[in-house]
Amino acid sequence: MHSRQKKPLSALACKSYNKMVVQLFATLREGRGMKADIPWYEGLDGYEVLKDLELKPEDVKIFLINGKHSKPDTKLNQNDVISLFPAVGGG
Repeated sequence: MHSRQKKPLSALACKSYNKMVVQLFATLREGRGMKADIPWYEGLDGYEVLKDLELKPEDVKIFLINGKHSKPDTKLNQNDVISLFPAVGGG
C-alpha cells in the first residue's frame, strides 16, 4: 500500500488565526526567547498574556499593543502584536 505524500500548504493556509505574537526585549527574553506565540481567545487581556509567559506585571515597564503604549488590562484583538520591555537600570 502506498502512503500518500502530503502536499505543502500555502503560507496563507499555514497561518494560524488563533494565535498572537508577543515580542520580548532585554531581560524578559531569558528563558523565553525573542518571540512567543500566545493562543488568542475573545476576552484575552494583557494580564493573561503575562501569566502565560510566567511574568509578573511589575516585571514589565512598557506594554505596547501594535506599537502603541497601553496597559495590561486592555482587551486584545486577534492579530495584535504585543511588545514587552522591562525596566532598564542605568545612570
